[in-house]
Amino acid sequence: MSKLITITSGKGGVGKTTTSVNLGFALNSFGKEVVIVDANLTTPNIGLHLGAPIVPVNLNHVLLGKAKVGDAIYEHSSGTKVIPSSLSSREMRNIDYSGLKDVAKKLKKDADFIIYDCAAGLGNEATKAIEAADEIIIVTNPEITAVTDALKTIKMAQDLKKEVKGVIVTRVRGRKGEMPLSNIRDMLGMPILGVIPEDKNAHFALNHKMPMIELYPHSHASRNYRRIAAKIADVDLNDHYRTPLIVKVFGKK
Repeated sequence: MSKLITITSGKGGVGKTTTSVNLGFALNSFGKEVVIVDANLTTPNIGLHLGAPIVPVNLNHVLLGKAKVGDAIYEHSSGTKVIPSSLSSREMRNIDYSGLKDVAKKLKKDADFIIYDCAAGLGNEATKAIEAADEIIIVTNPEITAVTDALKTIKMAQDLKKEVKGVIVTRVRGRKGEMPLSNIRDMLGMPILGVIPEDKNAHFALNHKMPMIELYPHSHASRNYRRIAAKIADVDLNDHYRTPLIVKVFGKK
């Protein structure tokens, strides 16, 4: 059964897009058909992360009724499919975010997992991405402000009667002053799906326009993203490990 997972956060800058990209590519490495959608139309970053910041057809065109969903899908060399959004503020005008639900329905016909990289916060854009989801994953840092905002997002998802799968805690440095995982779990009332340590390779991967799990597969962060993806897909990680294909080609479907 196809599943749409919206990955969101209460505040920006917590590693939500990095999480969306790496989980999507990890799921694809398990043999799953995956489409990552940049549902953060206000500040889209998926294309920047993967070396395709500007494409002929994007999600904005689809939501404006100027293109079909299939025309906005691009395939990475790994086989992971991506729908970028536009960087142009002009193409933000008159967009109906409720169309994200229709996009999801069409993608479910051919994909095992659809990942919506959602806008941070509690605005209309984020709300519509959450409403389209089958499950929600919350990304937060081990800081009181980030966790407090994450709690607000969880409450909103619950008000919308959406299942919150759990929480991914990113950018963990193990420093004094960080919230302990037990405190985060208790405050949010949700299981912690995994912990992603602060990793300089994330910055290098972004500079190379490649997912970290493809470029640095043996880093601690990459290994943890694979573990989380294995939980999501309910697969044995040892049966699905593959050597990453390190290329930079980004071709049209």
